[in-house]
Amino acid sequence: MQLRIKKLHPDAKMPQFAHASDAGLDLCTVIDFTINPGEHRLISTGLTIVFPDGYTALVWDKGGIANKRHLKTVGGVFDTEYRGEYLIGLYNFGHEPQTFAVGDKIAQLLIQKVEHPEIIEVTELDETVRGDGAFGSTGV
Repeated sequence: MQLRIKKLHPDAKMPQFAHASDAGLDLCTVIDFTINPGEHRLISTGLTIVFPDGYTALVWDKGGIANKRHLKTVGGVFDTEYRGEYLIGLYNFGHEPQTFAVGDKIAQLLIQKVEHPEIIEVTELDETVRGDGAFGSTGV
């Protein structure tokens, strides 16, 4: 499989795996920005990415950024026919402003296969031990 990537901005960095065994490609910002506590921002990567039919691109948090800087990615499912810029939604759920410079990592991109199951409406579902037990039903 190939990813075809077009730079839309001269400062755009090509996504890369930090380690050969990584699942996600690092995405970087092409702008300097500060995101304040409780603020949501769309951050430019300066890239558009094309991948084959049957796949999707999913934007996920970088572990260090999420846990140390309290930033969460928002949204982030890209379909195979999308040709616009990859904008990354970030939300600061911490108590301090977080500042980034051009070229800093902001998120990671996972490319995954997509299944398109046949949708069948039914009037009943089979019984299971768990049943409709939801959050905390097996203990906390």
